[in-house]
Amino acid sequence: MAIVGLGYVGSCFAAMLADRGCDVIGVDNDHRLIDELGAGHCRYQEEGLADLLFAGVAAGRLRVTTDYAAVREADVVLIAVGTPVRADGSLVDDQLSGACAEVGRHLRAGHLVMVKSTVPPGATRTLVRPLLERGGLTAGEHFGLAFTPERFAEGTALRELRRLPIVVGGLDAASTDAAAEFWRRTFQVEVYPLASPESAEIVKLADNWWIDLNIALANELAKFCALFGVDVLDVIKAANTVPKGQGNINILLPSVGVGGSCLVKDPWMVWRAARERGLEILTAPIGREVNASMPEYTAQLIIDELVRLGKRPDASTVAVLGLAFKNDTGDLRATPVEGAVTALKKAGLQVRVYDPLVDPVQAEELVDIKPAATLREAVQDADCVALMTLHREFAGIEFAELPVATSCLILDGRAYFSKEKIASLRRLGYVYRGVGR
Repeated sequence: MAIVGLGYVGSCFAAMLADRGCDVIGVDNDHRLIDELGAGHCRYQEEGLADLLFAGVAAGRLRVTTDYAAVREADVVLIAVGTPVRADGSLVDDQLSGACAEVGRHLRAGHLVMVKSTVPPGATRTLVRPLLERGGLTAGEHFGLAFTPERFAEGTALRELRRLPIVVGGLDAASTDAAAEFWRRTFQVEVYPLASPESAEIVKLADNWWIDLNIALANELAKFCALFGVDVLDVIKAANTVPKGQGNINILLPSVGVGGSCLVKDPWMVWRAARERGLEILTAPIGREVNASMPEYTAQLIIDELVRLGKRPDASTVAVLGLAFKNDTGDLRATPVEGAVTALKKAGLQVRVYDPLVDPVQAEELVDIKPAATLREAVQDADCVALMTLHREFAGIEFAELPVATSCLILDGRAYFSKEKIASLRRLGYVYRGVGR
């Protein structure tokens, strides 16, 4: 099979399919990316991904190229290119349109094309199909076309690909059946066939719409609990014991904010698609507004707590640990930590940053601060240690050994510390503050 687009999603599928015994051709027009893969370097920080990718290369089941003509060698084509949105929620379709036009030039009768790039409802039918049809097929020749959304989470991608149900929706019954059979045979997981590509397209948007709204609820609940001196995690744990629907109430956790390439764009894609059809969706933009406010809110927690401790913000140093948008990844796309760092700098605080999983050059470009080389360098004489991502490396920090300032504030940007951990920090002389705690 051929995978068009070797970004994070495409690379994960290429690695998994090669591991499952498929002959995989990865196609991408990013010459630097292809050169890196050829040299044995994987730019994505995902547990197990590099090993799986290069095992496939070594076994001869995976090869990568910039030549779209390689698509003709495959029976199945998976399109997994980026689909960003503009500020108004409209799709930036340059990558998708370009990929579809190139694939169309090399399409054969009987090809099965599956789209994994997130798109507004209807795009597989009205954007992808016409571009594919303008290619090299002659009258009477047919190909299959289906949408199959990507739904795994960064940091746990390979584990989830081995167990998550896969959704498919084809332009016709034959396309749906072929796509469903492909995933059953290769991944051996449960497959949900749907009646149309539009149904499958909306599934992905519904998943992320729900997640973003749920986190927004958790974030506002955290702010609410803080008014009464109540630990938001106690409230969430107890609230989640009520049976509802097919499970329990499931309020997620508050944090410094939401990031990544999907959660920050998909709700706007929903909002835009609805507005174009005369429906004003309210929950999607409200969720986005709440979550987008959290970086500045978190920065203000730090500033207010430093003032309460008798420290001048403009004479204080904050060590920000973790720049990535999520624990145990090095992904900086739409990371909420950027907003928190910007707000702290604007308030006059000296900010140091450290993230062992993030490329230092990318980190410096993002926040205009050269990252510290070590944890110790970052926290030296710091008035606040702000844990914005709880990477595994950070979970084992020996706080008793950190060379921080007196009455150092620990800001838990993920609100993950246990009460026992908080008590031990206080015994060491730290002041603890979390989002909603």
